[in-house]
Amino acid sequence: MTKILTGLQPSGTLHIGNYLGSILNWHDTVNEVPNAQAFLTIVDLHAITIKQNPDALRQQIYELAAVLLASGVDYKRHVVFPQSANPDHTYAGWLYTCITPMGWLDRMTQFKEKKQKTTEYKESVGAGLYAYPTLMAADILLYDADLVPVGIDQKQHVELTCDIANRFNSLYGETFRIPEFKTNKETTKIFDLQHPEKKMSKSDQDDAGRISLTDSSDQIRKKIMRAVTDDENEVRFDSEKKPGISNLLVIMAAVTGRKKEDIATEFRTAGYGAFKGAVAEAVITYLSPVQQKMRDYLDDIPQLQQILDEGAARAHSISHPKVLEAVTKMGLYLHG
Repeated sequence: MTKILTGLQPSGTLHIGNYLGSILNWHDTVNEVPNAQAFLTIVDLHAITIKQNPDALRQQIYELAAVLLASGVDYKRHVVFPQSANPDHTYAGWLYTCITPMGWLDRMTQFKEKKQKTTEYKESVGAGLYAYPTLMAADILLYDADLVPVGIDQKQHVELTCDIANRFNSLYGETFRIPEFKTNKETTKIFDLQHPEKKMSKSDQDDAGRISLTDSSDQIRKKIMRAVTDDENEVRFDSEKKPGISNLLVIMAAVTGRKKEDIATEFRTAGYGAFKGAVAEAVITYLSPVQQKMRDYLDDIPQLQQILDEGAARAHSISHPKVLEAVTKMGLYLHG
């Protein structure tokens, strides 16, 4: 059985771009590998490297779990669990922190970038953000993962994971498998409806630019009808001169399976109002089944908690022998 590991962060409001990109891309990756078992970790410990609203974070954990299950993840075959529900992640993360040279962490560009973006805490960014990569290494190495699909922005972190595993193996003997890392294939890029020059974001305070997975049909319709376009009235794809219309064409192509060029031809002279209306209805039709399944899970939190708890127990049963092996080799005290 090939083990595939993916970590998804429950921060911000999940939107259609997250679904078409990260979640459906995960399905494609798993389906391409015969006899695969996936570990889907909701990495809530990574989320708190930046200050979070506790109630909002808890709700986002449930929403992410509901989206994964609604998308068709078989939680009996695969392992779906919150990272914080398995204490082995923080345990192993500390072990890795202790053997990782500070120089390695100093090179991490994401830490530097996030520190610059963090305005309220710019002078006192938490140490957790600095040590993020060693916790990420624990997420990956605890399960002897064979394959870890990641976005290009995580390339440096996963390279560090390999360095940490090799260093541990060199110091204490062969313990951790060095997994194969696969850069996610290019996915559909969805841009902000109000600012089509930037990607749709789940963390923007302005909700008008994204189509959230929790939006009602009316909300989706209003957001798309108010999407920024241009002064022309011709529907055609031109990402530089017509970013708003081009973004809507990409969205409609993604949710209908049609080519954006064919859609542009159909609506070329129909006017922006008619085109936006058609895009809205296509998105509503596409998301409706997933949203209904999401609501079913979110309406029964005890059932959702049971699924996550069972996933965490399965994850712990796999990770804990690996932690005990590492602890033994490092000479730490073993209880019992």
